[in-house]
Amino acid sequence: MTSPVRLALLGCGTVGQEVVRLLHEQSADLAARIGAPLEIAGIAVRRLGRDRGDLPVDEDLFTTDALGLIKRDDVDVVIEVVGGIEPARGWLVEALRAGKSVVTANKALLAEDGVALHEAAAEGGGDLYYEASVAGAIPLLRPLRESLHGDRINRVTGIVNGTTNFILSAMDATGAGFAEALEEATALGYAEADPTADVEGFDAAAKAAILASLAFHTRVGAADVHREGITEVTAADMASAQAMGCTIKLLCIAARGVDASGRETVSVRVHPAMIPRSHPLASVGDAFNAVFVEADAAGQLMFYGRGAGGAPTASAVLGDVVAVSRNRLAGVRAASESAYADLSVRPMGEALTRYHVSLDVADRPGVLASVASVFARHDVSIATVRQGSAGGSPGRDGDAELVIVTHVAPDAALAATVGELRGLDIVRSVTSVLRVEGGA
Repeated sequence: MTSPVRLALLGCGTVGQEVVRLLHEQSADLAARIGAPLEIAGIAVRRLGRDRGDLPVDEDLFTTDALGLIKRDDVDVVIEVVGGIEPARGWLVEALRAGKSVVTANKALLAEDGVALHEAAAEGGGDLYYEASVAGAIPLLRPLRESLHGDRINRVTGIVNGTTNFILSAMDATGAGFAEALEEATALGYAEADPTADVEGFDAAAKAAILASLAFHTRVGAADVHREGITEVTAADMASAQAMGCTIKLLCIAARGVDASGRETVSVRVHPAMIPRSHPLASVGDAFNAVFVEADAAGQLMFYGRGAGGAPTASAVLGDVVAVSRNRLAGVRAASESAYADLSVRPMGEALTRYHVSLDVADRPGVLASVASVFARHDVSIATVRQGSAGGSPGRDGDAELVIVTHVAPDAALAATVGELRGLDIVRSVTSVLRVEGGA
């Protein structure tokens, strides 16, 4: 065997500790796969002296000087599992410009400023790998950028946040409301003390940007992604979905399309949506992730597994470490960023989707015709209408419930339709608006 490949580990939290454990437990196998042993040159942490249990590593490897560790001449590969934008961006740019390879799980940084990282990698000649940034242990990004590189990907639809999937799955199974399901997710450790990044869709949006960039050979950032969370999804919404033979999932959707001038574009969005029970993603429960890929030649592919957690994420990190280490020993580097297509990102208003709209309306003749005329004015075709009683209120006409599902239309036309409905005297309230995906 040749000289060891020396690793700098930035961060030693849940994921970092699992990386250290796996490096120790699988050292012989990893060395055989690479052709050289892996050695930890140092571990950068915020505070020294913290209790890290029986972590199999010498205390003198820990340092609070991350930048100093990165600049050391004996460091070949930098592993970053700290997260956040800064100071991680500065550290990784420094490492890449110095010719070191980088393995990162930092989805937020990649979605915010992946361009700077790729440019630094090209300048320094090292590799930038980030399998662990999306869907944990699921082999997903490398198939998109390598295995399917000879194909044309048309659409990527995924459940890429375990916390929100657990919450929506619990609401579907038990009839609980959002607050109750979130409380359960927190108690079981699936939700952070501050779950904003998850339940408001920020985490999924960052992952959607990474997936779209790889799938469509186009630079897509977090700001390009339309984002909605799940905090407004109610038990009544879930019951309506069940009545239609559907469930509700927080989906990331990235798709090719064309604009009004006929130019090819992409749309990237994250929002809750109804999908039919027959769709492969509908059965993805608990905190699992799954991504459904549609390509010209390969057809439909689905990737499924645990999308988060220390051990699954560390598994993806080490897979990348093996790849970049083998490249270094062979004196080669992986293919650089592929952004040749440079497609424009379509605004959400031009995305084609369907709406499920629940209305509380006055129960009197002509109401349905008036509501239908609003849809017609915006060139939105109605697929189904269901009517039921919503009870009455003293001193006014009784109320009725109208549940309308549309055919496919531009999101802007659908949103404008709902906006006009809110202003009708006969509409007491628009009680729910959800998109419908997957042919329900």
